[in-house]
Amino acid sequence: MDVKQVLIFTLFLVPAWTCKINRCCDEQEVREAAERKLRNHFPQTPDPSPAVADTAASCPVELYQYQPPEELRQRSLSPWRYVLVTKEDHFPSTYAEAQCLCSGCIVIQEKNDGSPVVRESHDYNSVPIMQSRVFLKRERCEDGKTYHLKPVSVNVAVGCTCARVKTSS
Repeated sequence: MDVKQVLIFTLFLVPAWTCKINRCCDEQEVREAAERKLRNHFPQTPDPSPAVADTAASCPVELYQYQPPEELRQRSLSPWRYVLVTKEDHFPSTYAEAQCLCSGCIVIQEKNDGSPVVRESHDYNSVPIMQSRVFLKRERCEDGKTYHLKPVSVNVAVGCTCARVKTSS
């Protein structure tokens, strides 16, 4: 092949590649393409199973009176629960997000007799730990009937931590 043939070949091939990546697809095709892209290009962090998603939404100070639970999210000084979030136009469409259970942080102090005193202290704040995750967003094509996929970054709370209260100077 001479240079002219290579240029012509490239001019025809490049648009075909970009068209394939951003082409418009029906509902089933876009779902299959999203699963492929997520698996091959945007591996997802495993979410807790739906059975692990909690319903309790209060600061569990009383749990620390005796023996803290096993799971990190429950024995943290800034405990959290998982809630399931659904965004129909995103792939994956459902994911778990952490929600802090306390506004302050759990503080454990000892009395003179050595027994623990557990309380929530508002000298500290429970704050979410954010992680940027890539999702594929389904958007309508100009024909109004088909869709294409667009990678988008979404900040997702993955846990909570204890931090000093912000003070304004």
